[in-house]
Amino acid sequence: MRILIATDIEGVAGVVHPEQTRAGNAEYERARLWMTREASAAVRGAFDGGATEVRVNDSHGAYRNLLADELDPRARLVNGKPRMLGMMAGLEAGFDGVMLVGFHARAQVAGVLAHTVNSAAFARVWLNDRELGEAGLYGALAGEFGVPVIFASGDDVFAEEARAIFPRLRFTVTKQAAGRHSAVSLSPQAACEAIHAEARQAMAAIGTARPMLLETPVRARLQAQTPAHADLFSQWPALRRIDGVTLQWTAASVEHALRMLNCLSAMAFALH
Repeated sequence: MRILIATDIEGVAGVVHPEQTRAGNAEYERARLWMTREASAAVRGAFDGGATEVRVNDSHGAYRNLLADELDPRARLVNGKPRMLGMMAGLEAGFDGVMLVGFHARAQVAGVLAHTVNSAAFARVWLNDRELGEAGLYGALAGEFGVPVIFASGDDVFAEEARAIFPRLRFTVTKQAAGRHSAVSLSPQAACEAIHAEARQAMAAIGTARPMLLETPVRARLQAQTPAHADLFSQWPALRRIDGVTLQWTAASVEHALRMLNCLSAMAFALH
């Protein structure tokens, strides 16, 4: 059995502030170590549950966060950008299950560091009139490849969101959100122990868990953070602006919808 683990940082135990998620400071260096240890805990759980191969996809920011020399040596690391499938890079090689480690809730909800893809540029995202965060967007991409999401970890707000999307999901709550920049968190060691146990249990769902499937073509809609962002995004001929901050388009697949979102996210840096 082959498992792909996508890793983000906002849902990692002990992480509550943007400084911990941005390279160039001591807070981040500590947080990326916690992130790597949580990823390794999921790797151990997957192998203990019967996995024969595990790839770990570094899925935060520039996709260059995980400490390769601290990662479980049995795993193969997927990092760096740009890449076609973003947080799900590697799926094209064929996998049996996906795990989401250190993920966060979607934008506009009360989770720790909650956002969707690009916090500065995107306010809300819908596919087929269903509002989704990163877990839902990339879970749908995994589903398009026939792969179910079987395990996730992050705060309690994200737990509620994820359980509503993915059937038979095992989840580790690493912290209880007390605000956008505050939480009651497990220690890094306790979080890793819990992630290992739940990831191992999640392997039992392989073969029975159902992939998340969306009807195609996909109707995509994006609410930008500001009219200036919508001005910029409207330069794409395929996008239709429907009000001051909202754009919509039709994509042939979830993959194409996400590739458009990632292009728009990259464009947004022109306004910074």
